[in-house]
Amino acid sequence: MVVDVVAAVIRRDGKILITQRLDNVDLAGLWEFPGGKVEAGESFDAALQREISEELGVKIRIGNEFFTVDHDYPTKSVRLHFFHCTIVEGVPAPLAVADLRWIRPNELLQFDFPPADSALIANLACEVP
Repeated sequence: MVVDVVAAVIRRDGKILITQRLDNVDLAGLWEFPGGKVEAGESFDAALQREISEELGVKIRIGNEFFTVDHDYPTKSVRLHFFHCTIVEGVPAPLAVADLRWIRPNELLQFDFPPADSALIANLACEVP
Protein backbone atom coordinates (compact mmCIF):
# COMPACT_ATOMS: atom_id res chain seq x y z
CA MET A 1 0.00 0.00 0.00
CA VAL A 2 1.26 3.48 -0.89
CA VAL A 3 0.88 6.27 1.67
CA ASP A 4 -0.02 9.66 0.16
CA VAL A 5 1.89 12.54 1.73
CA VAL A 6 1.36 16.23 0.95
CA ALA A 7 3.98 18.92 1.42
CA ALA A 8 4.02 22.70 1.09
CA VAL A 9 6.82 24.60 -0.60
CA ILE A 10 6.23 27.99 1.00
CA ARG A 11 8.19 30.94 -0.34
CA ARG A 12 8.78 34.45 1.00
CA ASP A 13 11.30 37.07 -0.07
CA GLY A 14 13.31 34.61 -2.15
CA LYS A 15 13.47 32.04 0.66
CA ILE A 16 11.80 28.67 1.27
CA LEU A 17 10.40 27.47 4.61
CA ILE A 18 11.78 24.16 5.87
CA THR A 19 11.01 22.35 9.13
CA GLN A 20 12.90 19.85 11.25
CA ARG A 21 11.26 16.58 12.24
CA LEU A 22 10.70 15.87 15.93
CA ASP A 23 12.91 13.39 17.77
CA ASN A 24 10.09 10.89 18.41
CA VAL A 25 9.04 10.25 14.78
CA ASP A 26 10.39 8.32 11.78
CA LEU A 27 13.36 10.09 10.18
CA ALA A 28 13.84 12.11 13.38
CA GLY A 29 15.91 15.27 13.13
CA LEU A 30 15.86 15.45 9.34
CA TRP A 31 14.66 18.59 7.58
CA GLU A 32 11.66 18.61 5.26
CA PHE A 33 8.99 20.70 3.64
CA PRO A 34 6.06 21.03 6.05
CA GLY A 35 3.14 18.67 5.54
CA GLY A 36 2.16 15.12 6.33
CA LYS A 37 0.05 12.06 5.63
CA VAL A 38 -3.34 12.26 3.96
CA GLU A 39 -5.97 10.64 6.20
CA ALA A 40 -8.65 8.29 4.83
CA GLY A 41 -11.38 10.25 3.04
CA GLU A 42 -9.40 13.51 3.18
CA SER A 43 -8.60 15.60 0.09
CA PHE A 44 -5.02 16.68 -0.55
CA ASP A 45 -5.96 20.32 0.08
CA ALA A 46 -7.70 19.52 3.37
CA ALA A 47 -4.77 17.39 4.53
CA LEU A 48 -2.24 20.09 3.70
CA GLN A 49 -4.27 22.82 5.45
CA ARG A 50 -4.65 20.58 8.52
CA GLU A 51 -0.97 19.63 8.68
CA ILE A 52 0.27 23.21 8.22
CA SER A 53 -2.12 24.46 10.90
CA GLU A 54 -1.04 21.72 13.34
CA GLU A 55 2.69 22.08 12.66
CA LEU A 56 3.05 25.83 12.17
CA GLY A 57 -0.18 27.53 13.29
CA VAL A 58 -0.75 29.34 9.99
CA LYS A 59 -3.28 29.28 7.16
CA ILE A 60 -2.06 28.87 3.60
CA ARG A 61 -3.25 29.37 0.05
CA ILE A 62 -2.54 26.18 -1.86
CA GLY A 63 -1.35 26.57 -5.43
CA ASN A 64 -0.52 23.99 -8.05
CA GLU A 65 0.87 20.56 -7.36
CA PHE A 66 4.18 20.89 -9.17
CA PHE A 67 6.18 17.80 -8.22
CA THR A 68 5.30 14.22 -7.30
CA VAL A 69 7.67 11.44 -6.33
CA ASP A 70 7.27 7.81 -5.29
CA HIS A 71 9.75 6.43 -2.78
CA ASP A 72 10.12 3.05 -1.10
CA TYR A 73 11.37 3.05 2.48
CA PRO A 74 12.14 -0.27 4.23
CA THR A 75 8.80 -0.25 6.08
CA LYS A 76 6.48 1.62 3.69
CA SER A 77 6.07 3.22 0.28
CA VAL A 78 5.14 6.87 -0.03
CA ARG A 79 3.90 9.11 -2.80
CA LEU A 80 4.84 12.71 -2.04
CA HIS A 81 2.79 15.51 -3.57
CA PHE A 82 4.47 18.93 -3.44
CA PHE A 83 2.42 22.12 -3.77
CA HIS A 84 3.37 25.77 -4.17
CA CYS A 85 1.86 27.54 -1.16
CA THR A 86 1.64 31.02 0.34
CA ILE A 87 0.96 31.96 3.95
CA VAL A 88 -2.21 34.05 4.14
CA GLU A 89 -2.67 34.27 7.90
CA GLY A 90 -0.33 34.04 10.87
CA VAL A 91 3.40 33.75 11.49
CA PRO A 92 4.94 30.26 11.40
CA ALA A 93 5.84 28.85 14.83
CA PRO A 94 7.32 25.41 15.61
CA LEU A 95 4.19 23.91 17.19
CA ALA A 96 4.68 20.28 16.10
CA VAL A 97 8.15 20.46 14.57
CA ALA A 98 11.56 20.71 16.25
CA ASP A 99 12.62 23.85 14.38
CA LEU A 100 11.92 25.92 11.28
CA ARG A 101 14.08 28.01 9.00
CA TRP A 102 13.71 30.30 6.02
CA ILE A 103 16.55 29.51 3.62
CA ARG A 104 17.61 30.37 0.09
CA PRO A 105 17.16 27.56 -2.47
CA ASN A 106 20.94 27.24 -2.90
CA GLU A 107 21.23 26.49 0.85
CA LEU A 108 19.00 23.39 0.67
CA LEU A 109 21.97 21.07 0.10
CA GLN A 110 23.43 22.11 3.48
CA PHE A 111 20.56 20.37 5.33
CA ASP A 112 19.83 16.66 5.76
CA PHE A 113 16.50 15.76 4.12
CA PRO A 114 14.76 12.36 3.81
CA PRO A 115 15.80 10.39 0.71
CA ALA A 116 12.36 10.87 -0.85
CA ASP A 117 13.00 14.63 -1.12
CA SER A 118 16.32 14.34 -2.97
CA ALA A 119 15.03 14.88 -6.53
CA LEU A 120 13.07 17.98 -5.54
CA ILE A 121 16.00 19.33 -3.48
CA ALA A 122 18.32 18.97 -6.48
CA ASN A 123 15.80 20.77 -8.66
CA LEU A 124 15.16 23.66 -6.24
CA ALA A 125 18.83 24.08 -5.25
CA CYS A 126 19.69 24.97 -8.85
CA GLU A 127 17.35 27.99 -8.90
CA VAL A 128 19.03 31.29 -9.51
CA PRO A 129 18.23 33.75 -6.68
